[in-house]
Amino acid sequence: MSTTTPSADPAGVYAPGELSAYAAEHGLTPVGVRPPLKVYLQQTWQRRHFIVSLAASKAYIRNQGGYLGQLWAIITPALWACVYLLIFGVLLNTSRGIHNFVGFLVVGVFLYHFSTACISQGAKSISMNQELIGSLQFPRAVLPAATVLAELFTLIPAIFVMIVVVIGSGEHFQASWLLLPFAVILQWIFGTGFAFFFARMVVQFRDFGRLVPFVLRALMYTSGVFFSISHYVGNHVTIGNVLSHQPIAIYLELGRGALLEETQVTLDAWLWGFGWAFGTLALGFIFFWRAEEKYARG
Repeated sequence: MSTTTPSADPAGVYAPGELSAYAAEHGLTPVGVRPPLKVYLQQTWQRRHFIVSLAASKAYIRNQGGYLGQLWAIITPALWACVYLLIFGVLLNTSRGIHNFVGFLVVGVFLYHFSTACISQGAKSISMNQELIGSLQFPRAVLPAATVLAELFTLIPAIFVMIVVVIGSGEHFQASWLLLPFAVILQWIFGTGFAFFFARMVVQFRDFGRLVPFVLRALMYTSGVFFSISHYVGNHVTIGNVLSHQPIAIYLELGRGALLEETQVTLDAWLWGFGWAFGTLALGFIFFWRAEEKYARG
């Protein structure tokens, strides 16, 4: 393919649009312009290795600076589980209707905190990385994706602790345990999609960031983290269906169904898990992409 080299007049001035056309012939695009969705998706996929490296770096440095270092990735959810066990299991007695409340609570707390970390950190992924955005040209979707992947890396050692506690609570290995990675992957995909939504919202509406903690707290009390939804809704069938089919509750059910013998998971729950994960990812990615040109100014 032949190209035409732009030529300037004696004063060194190029014709209007000539340099832009020449740059476009060589694949150069203006900074801050949103590419077509297909191109944007390809550009993001081409940077998958960078996403993994950035996520690994974020996961590693998060807990550095203290004597315990990376152990905090395990200690933090374990401490939360102890607090919730004392408050909700002993003082408020929300263990009614649950045979293995320790296993039920630990799985719920660990997986709930994974989702909330994905959402809260993903929401700040653009606003907290303006220096990187201002110095390099890349699809901004890389940042929410890497942030949520970092949370997945942080969860992995905590999962082993969760399994040890579940075994200590009286559970025994069964074939359904092999489904746990699939439940976590679906939860991670959902978290990535949600991060795309919240990252754009925080950039465009700064005050939205202040609402995120309230959203997460509402999810905690409506997702059955430390109580059985079916036991507490009683005869309120509609309310029970709404609460039990919202995404966080679905992923807690899938995780518990994999590890706890008393929790039986139906095919319907897995279908809801797939639907929430890939539906949220697709819609979140498109929603994020539509404001791509605004992030450099965020």
